Amino acid sequence: MDLTHLRKKIDSLDARIVALLNERAAVTLAVGKEKIRNNRSIYAPDREQEVLKRVKALNKGPVSPEAVAAIYREIMSGSLALEKSLRIAHLGPQASYTHMAAQKKFGRSVDYVSCINISEVFNQVEHGECDYGVVPIENSIEGAVTHTFDILVDSDLKICSQFEMDIAHNLLSRVPENKIKRIYSNPQVFGQCRQWLLTNMPKVELIDAVSSAKAAQIAAKAKDAACIASELAAKEYGLNVLKRNIQDSAHNITRFLVLSATDAGPTGHDRTSLVFSIKDRVGALHAMLTPFYKNKINLTKIESRPSKKKAWDYYFFVDCEGHQKDKAVARALGQLEGMCKFMKILGSYPVLDP
Repeated sequence: MDLTHLRKKIDSLDARIVALLNERAAVTLAVGKEKIRNNRSIYAPDREQEVLKRVKALNKGPVSPEAVAAIYREIMSGSLALEKSLRIAHLGPQASYTHMAAQKKFGRSVDYVSCINISEVFNQVEHGECDYGVVPIENSIEGAVTHTFDILVDSDLKICSQFEMDIAHNLLSRVPENKIKRIYSNPQVFGQCRQWLLTNMPKVELIDAVSSAKAAQIAAKAKDAACIASELAAKEYGLNVLKRNIQDSAHNITRFLVLSATDAGPTGHDRTSLVFSIKDRVGALHAMLTPFYKNKINLTKIESRPSKKKAWDYYFFVDCEGHQKDKAVARALGQLEGMCKFMKILGSYPVLDP
């Protein structure tokens, strides 16, 4: 079969694909009208998970499962934009890691709103300026993003989804490496590159920025400065990549949360996050964990944070398997609530994408 014939076959397939995409879009518009009529959230993490799982199972190759998922994310992004003009708040300017993560989650067909800090992301969604917010919650090297944990205690927003992204840090600058006197980046980023900086830049001043992309903006205007940021930031702000992959671990992963005014529905493969404080007595924490043990619920994470309301008073953040609407989880949460000084469910959401 010659090249001309093969290309004609591709053209014919493309015509069918475009027709099917538009047929799907027409159904999506009808779905959007039903959601609005019933006052339901446009973005449905449980449905997203279901679609991705199903199309990956249908895939017989040679296209990889990851490629199929990426294609369908963009299809769903276009569908969301048809249903409603969505606005997604994220930390940092364009090309920040959180902006990249938000695009990975929601695709390129929705609108993105840059926020100068994590508090502003929450505020944008709480006040209805944005439909959803994306914030980092923890990193595999540096651990918890404490500001996110602290705001979750008082915010009315819910965690409706979570996802992970591999993070590659790069040294960017307009000047040669030997001319660099200052390096800008987010404190979490400096922590993830600590050993590399001590070995290669021991005398260079490290200056905190609210995000890696903001650091890139600053470095782009300076004569003796560099930043640690993404390669996308280098392209966005006209910087040269001096060193690639300078993070201390090859497996540098950040977990992100999607914040919403509403909860996500159960999928049968979910996680619930909650926060509680305990009475100051011997064995109190052990007692708090007993309802999970009795109801055979696996805890996947426990993290403590000072309450900032009283010295040596702590909040405990817990992730457990299951949805808050599951009978066993609901029973355990009910038992726990009666034992706590304070308890709040932060959200139930699908576990990491299949």
